[in-house]
Amino acid sequence: MFANGKGKWQPANFENIPLIAFDSSNMETPEPAELDLSLQSLISRKDKKRPWLCNFPFNFLNMVRYCCCPPREMTSRRVVFPCNDAASRYPPNVVRNQKHSAIFFLPAVLIEQFRFFLNLFFLIMALSQFLPQLRIGYLSTYWGPLCFVLTITICREAYDDFKRYIRDKEINSALYEVVTPVGSKIFKSSSIQVGDILKIHKNQRVPADAILLHTSDKVGTCFVRTDQLDGETDWKLKISCPLTQQVENELALFDMQIEIFAEKPQKNIHVFFGTLRSADQHGGQEEALNVDNILWRDTVLAAGSAVCAVVYTGCETRAALNTSQPRSKVGLFDREVNNLTKILFVLAFLLALVMVGLKGFTGIWPVTFFRFLLLFSYVIPLSLRVNLDMAKIVYSWLISEDKEIPGTVVRSSTIPEELGRIQYLLCDKTGTLTQNNMIFKKLHLGTVMFNQETFDEISSQLRHGFDPKSEVTSTQSLAVKVRLALEALVLCNNVTPAQDEGSETGDSQRTTTYQASSPDEVALVSWACDVGLELLYRDLNTIIIKDPFNRDHSYNILQIFPFTSERKRMGIIVQKVGTDEITFFVKGADVVLQPMVSYNDWLEEECANLAREGLRTLVVAKKMLTVQQYEAFSTSYNKAKLSLYDRQRKVNEVVSTLENDLQLLCLTGVEDQLQVDVRITLELLKNAGVKVWMLTGDKVETAFCIAKSSGLISRSHNVFQCPTVHTPREALQELEKLRACSSSLLVISSASLEFYLAYLPEEFINTSSACAAVVCCRCSPEQKAEVVRALKKYNGRKLVAAVGDGGNDVSMIQAADVGIGIVGKEGRHASLAADFSITQFSSLARLLLWHGRLCYRRSCSLSQFVIHRGLIVSTMQAVFSCIFYFASVSLYPGMLMVLYSTIYTMFPVFSLVMDRDAKEKVVLTFPDLYKDLVKGRSLSLKTFLIWFLISMYQGAVIMYGGIFLFESDFIHIVSISFTSLVITELIMVALTIHTWHWSMVAAEGLSLSIYVLSLLFLPNVFDLKYVRTWSFMWKTLVLTTITQLTTAGNSPVIFQCFVPLTLSCEHGYYPCVTVENFVR
Repeated sequence: MFANGKGKWQPANFENIPLIAFDSSNMETPEPAELDLSLQSLISRKDKKRPWLCNFPFNFLNMVRYCCCPPREMTSRRVVFPCNDAASRYPPNVVRNQKHSAIFFLPAVLIEQFRFFLNLFFLIMALSQFLPQLRIGYLSTYWGPLCFVLTITICREAYDDFKRYIRDKEINSALYEVVTPVGSKIFKSSSIQVGDILKIHKNQRVPADAILLHTSDKVGTCFVRTDQLDGETDWKLKISCPLTQQVENELALFDMQIEIFAEKPQKNIHVFFGTLRSADQHGGQEEALNVDNILWRDTVLAAGSAVCAVVYTGCETRAALNTSQPRSKVGLFDREVNNLTKILFVLAFLLALVMVGLKGFTGIWPVTFFRFLLLFSYVIPLSLRVNLDMAKIVYSWLISEDKEIPGTVVRSSTIPEELGRIQYLLCDKTGTLTQNNMIFKKLHLGTVMFNQETFDEISSQLRHGFDPKSEVTSTQSLAVKVRLALEALVLCNNVTPAQDEGSETGDSQRTTTYQASSPDEVALVSWACDVGLELLYRDLNTIIIKDPFNRDHSYNILQIFPFTSERKRMGIIVQKVGTDEITFFVKGADVVLQPMVSYNDWLEEECANLAREGLRTLVVAKKMLTVQQYEAFSTSYNKAKLSLYDRQRKVNEVVSTLENDLQLLCLTGVEDQLQVDVRITLELLKNAGVKVWMLTGDKVETAFCIAKSSGLISRSHNVFQCPTVHTPREALQELEKLRACSSSLLVISSASLEFYLAYLPEEFINTSSACAAVVCCRCSPEQKAEVVRALKKYNGRKLVAAVGDGGNDVSMIQAADVGIGIVGKEGRHASLAADFSITQFSSLARLLLWHGRLCYRRSCSLSQFVIHRGLIVSTMQAVFSCIFYFASVSLYPGMLMVLYSTIYTMFPVFSLVMDRDAKEKVVLTFPDLYKDLVKGRSLSLKTFLIWFLISMYQGAVIMYGGIFLFESDFIHIVSISFTSLVITELIMVALTIHTWHWSMVAAEGLSLSIYVLSLLFLPNVFDLKYVRTWSFMWKTLVLTTITQLTTAGNSPVIFQCFVPLTLSCEHGYYPCVTVENFVR
């Protein structure tokens, strides 16, 4: 339990902490409690705090939960195998994704619902009906609709939670083989404890975080699939501890007296520190453990079998710590509707106050005021939220079923209207604008450059370099340079050949595929294979390559230094079998390796040239080591790996002793091709008024080239490249230069971007927002999210969308108003974290311009009619009360009002979700139409005032007309006015429709039929004899006709005949016929 910075105590509920996208350069990850307690976090969330009164129910509920189920403290641990007291010291291995427990379900759901103003208002109104002085009608009149709305919500929440419970039960009941000193036993996943030794089989999910002890592969390696954890589709190589891999079988592990030290549970899945100690009869031995030696929960064993020791269970696993409840975003449209309901409440309040004032503040006037407030409560439509929620479900279904954008998934159905009002689109480059399909393009050896047209020459030189009859030995010869470069490319990587048997043909033919964590490395190794040098075999200790003469060359792997975002390079030390030749190969970014290689006069220039061509560059170098040099290094390296404190820094320091005076071998250029129709999509979005910002981790030259080739910038744009700034004065001077450049493209590096966001965020956002496009280079995942947050904070009500395809884009996607994930080669991490998932970038145009338009326009029409339905009834009630001496008596029976807002008018009004105000071809051909949606004119105070005046007019006409045509009995007034009210609503819906759909015709006909039939079954409300007379018919017809005289101009069918297109657009209408005539 911890303080939230304002004296309020809340439980440390780690499940509610948002999912964080990790940058592997940040080796130290703050703990969950530190995340909430950090000063910067509190400052950034200051504006988002709810009032204390709104927070109190949640704080109280959380305190009750804390008292009943206090959280365990997460600590580092030493686990002896087997462990006998794990049940009391560590949490159970239970997967629980339910939002609420059975005890707290109903209170939590009700508290959540009554946070909304509409529900809270009607709850107060319904409670007031228990007081005889305030009772207007039957209790069911108020409690019926409220209970109906709450019941639907509770049932939906219960259904969703029950589905989560079923999924959790299925996972918790999965059976696993647990190894014990007396043999193997079968246990459920929920019964597994810290200290258990598991045997995992092929395609089986790992149920807890466990140290890999032994594998069926003799060298101690196995592959796991991690797509359910980090979204990456490539298999990951895991390595068992060398001490335990030596045993003959899993039962022998208990004779080793294993003791494992594991760090404190944290979120970062890319880092793990621990040690394994064995105290058997041969003496104590100790091995360092890292992330390659642990299997995270929810990963799947891809092949073979593995024996592992459980160290984290339940809520302490990495998967649980990185799991958060889906964040329900509240869109700008919902906030606007909520503001309108508050305005309606103020109107009802003032109207009730006026009625009491006109009557005179006599007697118990507060009771009279409250009764009037109850009578005018229909002005605040309880059904508005239900209709909008149902409409959002329809929108989500329509988007998912669109055959033009197959594979689109709506993961957040609360914000489809926001798609129609996007003004900023922030996108990644690799995998988003490009295909992440790497093609090897160029190889530079310093003296010669090879491209796709001259790769045959490389094959020839490679054969010459490996030819035993060749007498070429000089390192300056071209054949030797080619051989050394390709050997480095094939050896210095993390690529593993995978053999797949040809089961379909029934023969023994095998197909070799390459598995790696980076598509760049697969492209390099595949190209080397194509020109004649094949990576034949690789395991933990050995690499075998095959030269052009089909001879095998074996190398022993002595050390591997994996690639990290901090180091921006990877390295490997190998020894050729049968020789003392030890070589250190290194491969990485040019900015990192340039200071490490020997002097040359071509690397920097050629890197810039390749980058201007849009190619991704890698520098490859090597260093020869003597046996004595390697032994000295190995001793220092192993000592650093065993350090329990600040291990990574010490390891990096030891490795850096080798990274100097390297021999430069080659420079490679790999192309990432543009996705299909990227240029067309960006052009459409720019014409629609959407400003596109590209945020990428690539270098400036590559990013600028992709921006140019994709059409993000044009020839008319002035390119402004912001230099690195160090002081506020320099930063302000650069911003002044940028303001002077009209129609400019801003290119900025991560260093300058970090300075601006830290010290001059508002000035930077305001200035850069005026640019035609912005390209941010060398951005970290957190910087991408900071840019999104800054745009949202300093650009007012302008909506920001973010699109990406990789795990490094998750922070940006979750921070945006609308997050869009692309299912790509980097996995499904971004897709799973996004609000909308698409398969390719070109789907954005249709998603925003077409579906975004439909969702926003339809919801606006739906909201207007639901509000109009309540306003017209309240106007009639006000007229009735004024005529009858300000009596606080209901005009219509409560049950009749319930039928009016549900059965009689609900279907036609809701059928507006199928309306189309323009044809699809016109909208996509003329994206300028999207700009008018951004202004929010379809649901503004102006349109609200227009509908308010229409409702007042129609309500007054119906009420005064019904009284004027009154004959002998009051029931005739009810019959005439109510019938005219229902028909008026149906006609209003019909006149507002732009494009008729069969469901609209069915809804209109069904509602009218139900109303006519109900006249026969409500004798207490309607005079059956009177409603069958011509008098009733002509009077109803006259009233209904008069109500439509001044409102018929609101119809698109009539409006488009007399009003030009520009004026029509100002009123929020885009009649199909008018637009098409304009196009012709």
